[in-house]
Amino acid sequence: MPSMQLTLSGGATEPEKVSVLLEILFLLTVLSVAPAIMLTVTSFTRIIIVFSFLRQAMGVQQLPPTQILASLAIFMTVVIMYPVGKQINDTALQPYLAEKIGYTEALDRAQQPLRAFMFKHTREKDLSVFYAISKMELPRSKEDVPTIMLAAAYVISELKTAFTIGFLIYIPFLVLDMVISSVLLAMGMMMLPPMMVSMPFKLLLFVMVDGWNLLVGSLVNSFLL
Repeated sequence: MPSMQLTLSGGATEPEKVSVLLEILFLLTVLSVAPAIMLTVTSFTRIIIVFSFLRQAMGVQQLPPTQILASLAIFMTVVIMYPVGKQINDTALQPYLAEKIGYTEALDRAQQPLRAFMFKHTREKDLSVFYAISKMELPRSKEDVPTIMLAAAYVISELKTAFTIGFLIYIPFLVLDMVISSVLLAMGMMMLPPMMVSMPFKLLLFVMVDGWNLLVGSLVNSFLL
């Protein structure tokens, strides 16, 4: 069976060899946290939180399963981020693979489309919070904003947007719960849990209005505005 070994010896004294070793260590470090980074700087955060709000509002804690919702969120993220990924591939990845540019320039080029996407959905108020925490001088332009600080502010903005959408999702189901509770109270059926009675009506309402189509379409359009 073929095997691969990765060893770092201490005999590298030339600057070129030391630089290569540091690049390998940096690459391994980035690969270990790459999934978490990609999930936080893309549309995945907003989508998965909205799906969680929907499941709780409908009163079905285990349906759809978490794996199904996560898979759907990943597929939607790929579709939404396709223009950004295509631009990164055309301007950074392919020239780097063709050895036309170095990894430093490729990294700078790859950041530009992603930064433009995050700036589009990041509020200045959230960005100013991190500048106040770090006590850094306010930037004069978008190019002066560090990518790490932009990513942190983007996550906060996505959380606020997701919670706002979740609140709007809760309203019709909450009204339905109140109506069912009032009817049961008027009929004297106080021992029957209202959630048990309202759940079929919630499912019926969601299916009749084609809820998945409306929700997915609205989420996708929220990133295109």
